[in-house]
Amino acid sequence: MWTYHPDLLNRPVPRYTSYPTAAQFSDTVGEAELMARLDALEADTSLSLYVHIPYCHDICWYCGCNTGAANRIQRLTAYIEALEREMAMIATRLSGRGQVRRIAFGGGSPNSLPLVDFVRLLQHLTRCFDAHDAQISVELDPRRLDNQWITTMAAIGVHRVNLGVQTFNPAVQARIGRIQPHDLVKRAVEGFARASVATGFDLMYGLPGQTIDDLIATLDASIAMAPARIALFGYAHMPRLLPRQQRINANDLPDLKTRFTMAARGHDRLVSAGYQAIGFDHFALPGDQLAQSERDGRLRRNFQGFTDDDADILVGMGASAISAFPDLLIQNEKRAGAWRERIAAGRLTATRGLIRDGEDRRRGRIIEALLCRGEAHPGATPMPDLSDFEALGLVQRSEGRIVLTPAARPYARTIAARFDAYLAVEEKRFSHAV
Repeated sequence: MWTYHPDLLNRPVPRYTSYPTAAQFSDTVGEAELMARLDALEADTSLSLYVHIPYCHDICWYCGCNTGAANRIQRLTAYIEALEREMAMIATRLSGRGQVRRIAFGGGSPNSLPLVDFVRLLQHLTRCFDAHDAQISVELDPRRLDNQWITTMAAIGVHRVNLGVQTFNPAVQARIGRIQPHDLVKRAVEGFARASVATGFDLMYGLPGQTIDDLIATLDASIAMAPARIALFGYAHMPRLLPRQQRINANDLPDLKTRFTMAARGHDRLVSAGYQAIGFDHFALPGDQLAQSERDGRLRRNFQGFTDDDADILVGMGASAISAFPDLLIQNEKRAGAWRERIAAGRLTATRGLIRDGEDRRRGRIIEALLCRGEAHPGATPMPDLSDFEALGLVQRSEGRIVLTPAARPYARTIAARFDAYLAVEEKRFSHAV
């Protein structure tokens, strides 16, 4: 069991899916910078693609994603047509340069689209980028799955799906606006297993009305289905930034100590069931690529979280999608209507971002190394004060190397944040470390 140090958890810190974080983006960086990076891409550069579908049929109250209601077919049709044009514009700019290794569809819920339109999008994408050999992953809402979706995912070459499960407790589901019967998820997992498509689960702790026993029951039900990967996230309640969360009663939320116990018990339960702990919130069966990359020291972190994707360049398509280059982070226009207007005018949709200077990149490598490998060599980067972590036995330092001890896992983000040159003292845009 981990040791609870509440003073180390009181300050909100980023999840560090990038460094600097999107909180530092500005509109002084945009389309011109993206065009320059695409034009400079070498022919043999490994490239990953991310496609954002910002729609769901049912909007869950806890959700922090950029998503709207898929309640009008003309809205979805207009988005798909614009997305196809954006894909073609970027592919034309690349002129065949770049080797596409990974394709990820996220959202929202990609299966908020009609199945025929999703297949059309993927076929268009693979033709534009010659990405027929790429590994493909798709985020899916189990409530909108049927056998046709499952068999089609296998037929079109999807390698992995990730299911938004969150919790199996009906009372907790009712408090977050996501009613999702256990048997529905089980049937989906069984269907994907028959189709030889790997599955992953997203689960949450710290939900309204959720107890430790509720969490363990959800974990046990998940373990019985044996998904290859499980992400166990702490719910971040930020109704000021996410108005849909105002439907959740803050008085029903577990306190910080209970959240910490949930994270610790969740970690122990999954590890005892044979899952390998990956970073601070992911778990994978030992034979999964993610677990193998962690053992080999190749684990990375990007906008999808912990990953075995080693590409340094990610091109995001769709409203609000983020692209990453070694010296550039850049986000597309967030509003779907304004995003479509830019495409209709023949323009790329990047509208805000930042240029990463040498110091940013050095600090980013340190933060990623601490979160992915539990150790880092700061080199010329100034060493922050880590004495409080050392005194608690969470950090060891020797010969220019920082090593996180096993007890530091729940504090990894807090420790990494000491290398963040941008983090404000009173930061309200981020969640607590557990």
